Amino acid sequence: MSNKPVPFPARLRKPVPLLLAAGAALVVGRAVQRRASGARPGRGSAARPPSSGRPETRPLTLLVTAHERLADGVVLLRLEGTGLPRWEPGAHLDLVLPSGLVRQYSLCGDPEDTSSYTVAARLVEDGRGGSREVHEQVQEGTELEVRGPRNRFPLVEAPAYAFVAGGIGITPVLPMLRALPEDARWRLLYGGRTRASMPFLEEVEKLDPEGGRVTVVAEDEEGRPELGAFLADLPEGAAVYCCGPEGLMAAVAERLPEGAALHLERFAPRTTADGDGEFEVELRRSGRTLTVPADSSVLAAVRAELPNTPYSCEQGWCGTCQQKVLEGEIDHRDELLTDSERGDSMLICVSRCRGTRLVLDM
Repeated sequence: MSNKPVPFPARLRKPVPLLLAAGAALVVGRAVQRRASGARPGRGSAARPPSSGRPETRPLTLLVTAHERLADGVVLLRLEGTGLPRWEPGAHLDLVLPSGLVRQYSLCGDPEDTSSYTVAARLVEDGRGGSREVHEQVQEGTELEVRGPRNRFPLVEAPAYAFVAGGIGITPVLPMLRALPEDARWRLLYGGRTRASMPFLEEVEKLDPEGGRVTVVAEDEEGRPELGAFLADLPEGAAVYCCGPEGLMAAVAERLPEGAALHLERFAPRTTADGDGEFEVELRRSGRTLTVPADSSVLAAVRAELPNTPYSCEQGWCGTCQQKVLEGEIDHRDELLTDSERGDSMLICVSRCRGTRLVLDM
């Protein structure tokens, strides 16, 4: 298909309804209990209320009734239960895997289905083991603890939409495309390494039977997509949604037209060159001062001294490792804490210090 920008119709005939984020963005305030003998060693198991004081969600135990190959390196999971909470496009689930690892996956099924949830997971060859566990150990008949749904990526009201999805990044975008009214102005750029590696490709193309709205770019056939051309001619106030590799999201942000609003979905810690140096952390209640190297996390340094410190996802999503900060400037790199919480607390698995010293209430 062509990479040329798709012109939008002159005007919407009726306003696009505002889709509110219905997922409960709640902090889980306890360490994950080890569910199998293969759980990671040293995982904290004692319950500890989050320093934010937000209530815990009640986890669900759901049955995996489908574990199917969806594309090269991608499997689809269907998790069944009864009376499941409804969700809005952009929402995701926290899956507690049999080992105790916690991973986040976007919901890509029917928001009105209260009997099952559908997610898809790509195998990350050089990852930390969660995706491989989903691919190789989770199977039909497995029971999984599930938290959520939560939504940090809601579909907002806008005069027009441009969606950019890279590979598995199509999963939160697909329910958004289904939810848009027929007269909404939208375009989608869907890229991947090969067509065989792109999940839901056939369904995506069926959403645009007349052509002109969907641009599919397989790198092995056409190289990388022309983002500048795709994002050109967006009207004032257009919403640009992007989910995919960090490089893709950075490229979209760099080429974002003036007047457009960018919405990003990440499932990996945000990285930055600022604050990556060595710094000290004082644990005030323990009377210890630690050095956090440039290539290590605060969590790793703290656990070397206090091995029972609870943690779980190590990616800044679950909130288990949230700690109160008494002194120092925080370099927040999570996607969970509210603005008010960021003033005096941090997730020590990903966030760092902007200066040379932090004091934690530990």
